[in-house]
Amino acid sequence: MSAAWRYFTISEKEARIAICKTCSADISRGGVTAKTFSTSGLLHHLKSKHPDKYAEYDEITSAQKKKVLPSTPTPSVADLFEKVKKFPSDGPKAKGITRKLMECIAMDDQPFSVVQDVGFRRLIEHIEPRYSLPSRRHLADVCLPELYNVVANHIHELLATDITAISFTTDIWSSDVSITSMLSLTAQWIDKDFKLQKILLHSQEFRGSHTAQSISLAFANMFDTWHIDRPKVHAIVSDNARNMTKAIEECNLSGIRCMAHTLQLAVNEGVLAQRSVKDLLAISRKIVGHFKHSQLAYSRIEPIQDELGVTTKRFQQDVSTRWNSTYYMLESLFAQKRTLATYSADHDLPASFTPNQWILMENILSILAPFEQLTREISSSDASVADVIPLHAALKRLLRKEVETDRGVKTMKSTLLESVNTRFADIYSDPLYCIATVLDPRYKDNYFDAGKKQSARDMIQAVLDKENPREEAAAHSTGDVTQTTDKRARLSTAEEERGQPPSLSDMFNEIMEENTTPNRLVTSSTAQQLDDYLSEVPIPRSENPLGYWRNKQDRFPDLAKVARKYLSAPCTSTDSERLFSAASHVLDEKRNRLMADKAEKLLFIKKNLPLFLNK
Repeated sequence: MSAAWRYFTISEKEARIAICKTCSADISRGGVTAKTFSTSGLLHHLKSKHPDKYAEYDEITSAQKKKVLPSTPTPSVADLFEKVKKFPSDGPKAKGITRKLMECIAMDDQPFSVVQDVGFRRLIEHIEPRYSLPSRRHLADVCLPELYNVVANHIHELLATDITAISFTTDIWSSDVSITSMLSLTAQWIDKDFKLQKILLHSQEFRGSHTAQSISLAFANMFDTWHIDRPKVHAIVSDNARNMTKAIEECNLSGIRCMAHTLQLAVNEGVLAQRSVKDLLAISRKIVGHFKHSQLAYSRIEPIQDELGVTTKRFQQDVSTRWNSTYYMLESLFAQKRTLATYSADHDLPASFTPNQWILMENILSILAPFEQLTREISSSDASVADVIPLHAALKRLLRKEVETDRGVKTMKSTLLESVNTRFADIYSDPLYCIATVLDPRYKDNYFDAGKKQSARDMIQAVLDKENPREEAAAHSTGDVTQTTDKRARLSTAEEERGQPPSLSDMFNEIMEENTTPNRLVTSSTAQQLDDYLSEVPIPRSENPLGYWRNKQDRFPDLAKVARKYLSAPCTSTDSERLFSAASHVLDEKRNRLMADKAEKLLFIKKNLPLFLNK
């Protein structure tokens, strides 16, 4: 709007007349329609009648003109053509976009055919019209190998750093939508800054019979591909399959049985294999299956849940290979006990529980709750082999305690305890477990009895002697004179009053309270380090043991080296299992004809590329 209107207003009676704010004179706007109106007559009135106002107007317009940006030059025809010209396929801009497209396909489990989808092509055309999408064949045959090689070079550089020992997990997986089987190998180690590093090395196709010899040969080829020296291989974590354990033995490597799989066998043997429990589970599966396969049944039960104030949720189906899924199924049913009773009054169910079976279900849940907590702990990304002995000790003590919920399931509980003891019988004599446990500052030697404490100490001292041969002659302590109190921990008064059964955490506290600080005679510097370390109060279980060693490596340099090696091993093969969960997304119904070598490259990129995105 013109600055002239600071001094005039439009007449309310006649739009073509402006009124001077200074003298109230009527001034014509120079036309009869809005298109022909102008401010010339208004400015002439100001200049002749109110020169001071006109001078003010002139200053305002001059200042406005100075603020106006210079006009943009009219682009040439050549510039216009350049803006619509397609990028050359080998140009840096096109290559950069294609690289990001390939990363997107690998990391987000997208099929190569996404470049043929109409919606995706329209999106790219809108974002950057000058970019030409490559074909799916170009992405699969050219871009995928290029990106794989880039990530593989990063992995080679990472493996060439200062690594004292590497631990591995392995597993075999078969696809549900194709005939492909894969053998995995994931690696993890603790770097010089005491940070846990994890990578995927292989998820290669595994053809033919899964014999121990074939698996052993595949391991050897994997290690050679990544130039991993055998002395650096600390341990390989696998399931309890005989062919896998034998293959590790044939490679002359140390093997660790997956604690989650061992717990699966123990629970199946101690609880789920009993006749009364089998009958209970059969009924549970029928009821859950009824609601899983009938949307009408769910629509009928949801109003009942709302009316009873019960959380609206679906029942969980169990999987035979995962005992904790059976626990979650029973838990979901027991939480809906009132709901199911109300539902069955008006609608048919394929089966129902007797009062005794409801009591049995509650007792089973009470028995298995610590196992569920333990499984969650060992399945975490930072769980290590050092957790096995403490968790076993706490679990064993908990199963020995008698509580009110044991009525009717004492035999089951004792059978479960026996199964747990049998399955984990060797851990207290295996250096992989014992050394890792003692060198974990959360546990130390508090989870061993007097005889096993000295044995674990001797194991560590033997490793220290091997690393420091000059001190070997004087590297033995004169004996363990640890004084262990005979006090037995009890449940807190508050818990007794509430009548709550003890938990796995209570068992950890009891064991720690029963152990006193050891006093030993020392005859070597390495033994002195071990003594000083063991004399310190353990750190809380919630803290990171690697952070402790990062801060204490200058004080305990020899122990820190051993800790860096033995704490690198996980206690489960969860990393490999999570890998194959990702594999099921890569080899799905939409990509069931994807070649195994391409599936491996996609998995390799998906798992390892995030490690280098910010570098």
